[in-house]
Amino acid sequence: MTHKTATPLFTPVLIVGCIIMLVSFAIRASFGVFQIPIAEEFGWLRTEFSLAIAIQNLAWGIGQPLFGAVAERMGDRRAIILGALVYAAGLVLSSFAVSPAAHQMYEVLVGFGIAGTGFGVILAVVGRASSDENRSMSLAIATAAGSAGQVFGAPVAEWLLSFMSWQSVFITFAVAILAVLAFLPLMRAPAPPAGRAELQESMGTILIRAFRDPSYTLIFLGFFSCGYQLAFITAHFPALVTEMCGPILPGGVLHSVGITSTSALGAVAISLIGLANIAGTLAAGWAGKRYSKKYLLAGIYTGRTFIAAAFILTPITPETVLLFSVSMGALWLATVPLTSGLVAHLYGLRYMGTLYGIVFFSHQLGSFLGVWLGGRLYDIYGDYTFVWWVGVGVGAFSAIVHLPVKERTVRAPAI
Repeated sequence: MTHKTATPLFTPVLIVGCIIMLVSFAIRASFGVFQIPIAEEFGWLRTEFSLAIAIQNLAWGIGQPLFGAVAERMGDRRAIILGALVYAAGLVLSSFAVSPAAHQMYEVLVGFGIAGTGFGVILAVVGRASSDENRSMSLAIATAAGSAGQVFGAPVAEWLLSFMSWQSVFITFAVAILAVLAFLPLMRAPAPPAGRAELQESMGTILIRAFRDPSYTLIFLGFFSCGYQLAFITAHFPALVTEMCGPILPGGVLHSVGITSTSALGAVAISLIGLANIAGTLAAGWAGKRYSKKYLLAGIYTGRTFIAAAFILTPITPETVLLFSVSMGALWLATVPLTSGLVAHLYGLRYMGTLYGIVFFSHQLGSFLGVWLGGRLYDIYGDYTFVWWVGVGVGAFSAIVHLPVKERTVRAPAI
């Protein structure tokens, strides 16, 4: 009698992938902290730096399928090295930028760098290196690592700004993203566990098959609101809290732990979102193995819609900021392992990086619109209320659009 050896969950590929995601997303999640310092130094409208972050998100979306294709053609590690180098170059060049146009141009490099060190490449290699029984949880753990970066990214940026210029912080972050390459020799992923028919298919063939599938289109459309909500909150929530939140009372709980200003509360809010999302994402990975992914996604978007509506309809106080951060954080990146796992389930692992990268482009279109509209409508109306309600609406749209998705493997035609 033979016994099947259990495949370990925590492999070197997963551990290194988590380290890369953690550092990459710590830097990315901190950009909202720089909204006010950069605008005040140069006397810019809020739209200017918001557009730079929006362009970063759009470049991330464009770069995601490109880096996925590079990883599938030239190797995962080469794609990650290229991504880290481009990321660092964008941060260094941004530190010397003194005009809105320069910031906006250099954020293209930062966006491409995030693409090379983020979800598309890392989740694809982690997915290929995981066994069938561990894949859903492995994807969730790697995604949660990005949230772990968010836990300390914004507070670390706020702390660094207390004794150095924002330019020096950008250079420090560039060094940090290059440092993760030291772990890359441990990331040796096996060949994709694909069947014979899947291996014989070209990338073009499977892309055409996916584009003709209505379910792929629905997944693409549904991921838009995720990007809108997450990017808007990451880029603008610290400024929203700084300007719209009620005072932090002396002698209160927050004051006693050192949170004495609404600007510090805004940074802590981003950190709390990331902290809550670690648990939420792991729960999504556990549930994705047992329940319908499309219904889980619909439920997550429904929850986000109600949470966001409740927050803006009630007076904004330090207590509601913390409550919103924890509740929204529990649903923050829970969509990622479910969406990437759904793509892998429908179309296989061979070209998962490219297929998920294309879906992720929709996410980043939403990110671009959320960040840019946040700054633009702030300059028009003087606050974030209207653009917040737009986010509530697109969240409801995504809850609905996932329901018709057909969760069945799209097989290659017989030959």
